[in-house]
Amino acid sequence: MKPWLRLADIIDACNRRLAYFAAGLTLLMVLFGAYNAVARYLGKFLGAALTSNALVEAQWYLFSLVFLLAAPWALRVGAHVQVDVLYGGLKPRKKAWIDLLGTLFLVLPFVALSLYTCVEFAHLSFLAREESNDPGGLARWPLKAVVPLAFAALLLQGLAQVIRQVAFLLGLGADPHAPQLDGGSQH
Repeated sequence: MKPWLRLADIIDACNRRLAYFAAGLTLLMVLFGAYNAVARYLGKFLGAALTSNALVEAQWYLFSLVFLLAAPWALRVGAHVQVDVLYGGLKPRKKAWIDLLGTLFLVLPFVALSLYTCVEFAHLSFLAREESNDPGGLARWPLKAVVPLAFAALLLQGLAQVIRQVAFLLGLGADPHAPQLDGGSQH
C-alpha cells in the first residue's frame, strides 16, 4: 500500500501547486476587476473609454482558471459543498465508506465523462483558433485548452482520494478526515 500512498502524495503535491498558482491568479483577477470597475466609471466622467472587451474578458478568463485549477485541491481538503447534517456526526470509518463509494460511483464517473467530452471541445476550439465574438476580445482556445487539463487533475485527485480511503479502511493509513495544518499527507 505504501507505493500507492506515495502516488497519492505526488498527486496531492501537484494539485497543491496548481492551487497555489490559482491563488496567485485570484489576486490578478481582483486587480483586473478593480481596474475595470474604476475605469468604467472614470471613463464615463472623462468621456473616454479606459477599459476594453479584452480587459473584461481577461477578468472572466482568470475567474475560470481559478475555478478550474483549484477544484482538485478543494476535493483534497474537503472544501466542496456537501450535506453535513448527518455526515458530520458519523464516525471516521463510516465517513470513509461514504467518501469511497461517493468517489467511485459519483465523482470519478462524472469527471471521466467530462474529461472525455471536453477533449474534443478543446481540440475543435484549438483547430479553429477560436476567438471572442466581441470586438477586441481575446482568443478563447487557450482557455478551453485548460479545461481537459483541469479535469485530468481532478480525476487524479479522485484516484488519490480512493487510495487514502482504502488505506484507512484497511488499517494501513491515517484517517483522511483528521485535521491537517497544511492539507498534506498524513501517513
